[in-house]
Amino acid sequence: MKTLVPASIKKLVPPSAYSLSIVALMVLLLSAANSAAQDQPAIAKDSVQVTAFTLSSYKGDFKTFSWLPRMQFRVNGPIASGSQLYAEFSVPGSPAWVKFDCKTGEVQKGYWWETECGGRDGIPETKGITYTGPVSFTIKMRNELMGGDVTLFTGKMKVAKVHSNETGPDYVNHFVYYVDHDWNLPIGYMFLEPDDVAEWKKPKLAFAVWARGEMNGSFEPHLFHGGKEVGKMFYNGEEVGKPSCGTDEIQNNPTHITEPHGQFIWTRMKCDFSSVRAWNKTDDSNDTMFGRLYLLSENPGDYEIKMLYKGRLVRSMKFAVDADGKITDNGIATSNKLGNNRVIVPVQVLGDSDGRWNRAAWKTDAFYGNPLTGFTAPP
Repeated sequence: MKTLVPASIKKLVPPSAYSLSIVALMVLLLSAANSAAQDQPAIAKDSVQVTAFTLSSYKGDFKTFSWLPRMQFRVNGPIASGSQLYAEFSVPGSPAWVKFDCKTGEVQKGYWWETECGGRDGIPETKGITYTGPVSFTIKMRNELMGGDVTLFTGKMKVAKVHSNETGPDYVNHFVYYVDHDWNLPIGYMFLEPDDVAEWKKPKLAFAVWARGEMNGSFEPHLFHGGKEVGKMFYNGEEVGKPSCGTDEIQNNPTHITEPHGQFIWTRMKCDFSSVRAWNKTDDSNDTMFGRLYLLSENPGDYEIKMLYKGRLVRSMKFAVDADGKITDNGIATSNKLGNNRVIVPVQVLGDSDGRWNRAAWKTDAFYGNPLTGFTAPP
């Protein structure tokens, strides 16, 4: 039977390939389309962070506060010469509220550009508003050398306000503005990090997780495999090389002190297990003076991280490891085209250390109205 090939496809393949099946040709076309897409700049969805920058006045009145948007994000290259990133924000009744440029650099494919813009940087304070509620925005890129203007990201956020810690008749309208980021809490990230010396020959296990509120203590991660805690080493009866959550990757917090204090801060912490390695491809032994390093490559299967805060269980996140010691890709990060080496895992938020928060926000508000495909938060 002769395979029929549309005329538009025939122009893309040599005559010798006409005998390929329609399925094979579609694979070729999809591969070409994916390659073409990778040649275009793309916003890393999980890098977009938008906050409300509170101004100490409103149209010259210092008895009333107002706000302007401020944002940071990363663009996966290429970014062509002459390109200019910019953002547009709109609110009900003002579809063209503010528009501002973001510092832009030329980068090649395989590299990325990170920028931060807005607030007092590029926006006149006279544009400050007192509105709260849904806000729409877009991140765009124009290039007058090439005559193009494209939209890279479209989002929505919820802006709210809380009173400052000031008291007295002159401060009645001193409201501090913030963007609600509760949707972040059930979303976690698993990844490997290079060793300080051996780099990727002996990478360590790491993860990132969100918390809400001002933290007055440290988080304590514990790793379990097959129901047993693993990755612990001791010296003279005391644990050494304890896992750490000492790095704040992102902190979305108000620009002014609020009352009640500290409730409107969302922080993404990076944690790592120094005694847990994905594999060891160095000439060094796995044995140390404190014990043996735990290798994921020797112990594939299902894992769970349990986190304590002030002695109480506050987080649980599960992931799997393959026979090579790599974190198994559950497809969420890949299908959502985040453009990095992190695996997204659902996080079970336990206890009350985060205060009252919207447990359903991830369904509609995640990534500013761009919720993750294939993601479901644990109950």
